[in-house]
Amino acid sequence: MLDHSINFNHFATHSDFGQQKSMLDGYKILTVTHRNVHLEQISNFVLPHTDETELGAKLIALKENLNLSELLYTATCNRVIYLFRTDIDLDINFIDHFFKTINAPLSSDFIAKSVAAYEGKEAIVHFYEVASSIDSLVVGEREIMRQIRESYTQCKNWQLTGDHIRLLMKYLVQATKEVYAKTRIGEKPVSVVSLAMLKLRETNLPTTARILLVGAGQTNTLVSKFLLKQGYRHITVFNRSLENAQRLAESVNGNGYALSDLPNYKGGFDCLICCTGATEAIINTTLYQALLNGEQGEKVVVDLSIPNNISKEVITQFPTRHINIEILKELADLNLSLRKQEIGIAKILLTDQFKSFEEAFQWRQIEKAMRHVPEQVKEIKERAMKEVFKKDLEELDDKSRALIEEMMTYMEKKCISIPMKAAKELVE
Repeated sequence: MLDHSINFNHFATHSDFGQQKSMLDGYKILTVTHRNVHLEQISNFVLPHTDETELGAKLIALKENLNLSELLYTATCNRVIYLFRTDIDLDINFIDHFFKTINAPLSSDFIAKSVAAYEGKEAIVHFYEVASSIDSLVVGEREIMRQIRESYTQCKNWQLTGDHIRLLMKYLVQATKEVYAKTRIGEKPVSVVSLAMLKLRETNLPTTARILLVGAGQTNTLVSKFLLKQGYRHITVFNRSLENAQRLAESVNGNGYALSDLPNYKGGFDCLICCTGATEAIINTTLYQALLNGEQGEKVVVDLSIPNNISKEVITQFPTRHINIEILKELADLNLSLRKQEIGIAKILLTDQFKSFEEAFQWRQIEKAMRHVPEQVKEIKERAMKEVFKKDLEELDDKSRALIEEMMTYMEKKCISIPMKAAKELVE
């Protein structure tokens, strides 16, 4: 469905908005997010490309073909946003044509059910809420703002954006900073890896600890970056693919082996971290006993897999400090609930930030509309001195002519400043 139902009543309007409202209406957003479609379906609305050069060329073509004056494109794992400027209304026909230009096989029905459309104030407010993570899959996640800024830099370099999106980005950054500075929206971690590493720190595991990483996928790649940052240097990686194990091990100055070699490993460990795609436990009591290699004492065991990679018998039969995915998910849900409580405060802050942008936008339009005033006033002065009153000035002595020229220069400056000042007072 096309989403025009969002309530923006909490955003105050400017009493002198007047005809400038039509200028704000030029901001449009078409977006597909996790709210409307399954995550795997979002790729249908992403502009296909093999490299940045091709992406830039396709965006330039899209802008020209659809007669857009400016365009900013951002694609993440859970949303795709097309922010642009145009006087064309976002009716069903335009939206249908827009996405069939991107992906011709898309059906009109699927487009209508998947795309959310915003215009004018609603588009700007939606962009604010996305960037400040109020509308994110994970509330308080700062990554989206980084992605938007990187996208803006790209699109600016490709000359897709102009003065309107530049101004919006300036105030978007300011609004986002305000939200994170004055709320607790990003205070508590909610990602599984962040929480796991927080729990790991609580065990006071020394940096000299021997760590076994079983699995070399995205999760353990993130884990390895944390371990390296915290000063851990004795890391050994096991994975079904030897190549991937060695690649990850190389990034942490460790050793990588095939998963099939794990039963023969005799190096011992202090911490075992598992995350693989296995559908059953791969660390049973027999394998765990072999990995201990005769060592006694408590070990730190971290299981980030669903289903668990480490059998329950290992946890019950051996002394361990156990961190598993169930515990972490409960903590993540609690932290996310606390973050969501801050959304109301964030929206109040965004209200003031939107007012600031609205006033800046109006003032910017006045500035652009009056940019020729200084030249025109100067031309009037020059014509008066050199044509209209030329003969009269020639009859005056040097001192009188100098005085009149000084007076005219003074009047020139005043004639320029008065309307600019009056316009600014109107906006404020």
